[in-house]
Amino acid sequence: MTMKKLLITTLLLSSALSAENSIGLDINNEDVEILGSVNLNTLANYADGTTYILDASYLHTDGDNMSSVGISGQNSLQGIPGLTLAFGAKVIFASDFMAVPLMAKGIYTLPLNDNIPTTSLLSSFAYAPSVLTFRDGDSYSEFRLEADMEVISNVHLFTGYRNIDTDYEAGDQNFNDSFYGGLKLSF
Repeated sequence: MTMKKLLITTLLLSSALSAENSIGLDINNEDVEILGSVNLNTLANYADGTTYILDASYLHTDGDNMSSVGISGQNSLQGIPGLTLAFGAKVIFASDFMAVPLMAKGIYTLPLNDNIPTTSLLSSFAYAPSVLTFRDGDSYSEFRLEADMEVISNVHLFTGYRNIDTDYEAGDQNFNDSFYGGLKLSF
């Protein structure tokens, strides 16, 4: 029931906001993840320089559930056309685990001809040492690789791999290590 509430809230929030926002869903045989992203620049009528993004996600797995909310600043890297870098932080919530990892993300839009849909590659890493990990946690790390293709205007298909490690004071746990596929809608 909680996942349904989160999905409905994400859909309503995303549809109420303007351009460059997105909602997405990725799945595999054992997991489902709901994603939402809001471009804060459009809300503040800020158009110069860095783009500020608010991200939220909910990951439901067989063993546990995890939610996250994060904020990052992103900008194109001068000298390498098509490369965007983002840096920020997020808050991770699980049943007996909380962390505030710092994160870095790189998005590279492939320089393909106009006959091929826009395709991009994404890599992200987030890490929280013990000082930024709370409750029963000791550290947190997350690594993702993703390939995205805009198959129809504002409709993206993507596939990826994620590895999430939640290290506890009593022992280490690989929270999720899986491949996935999904669909994302941009507004």
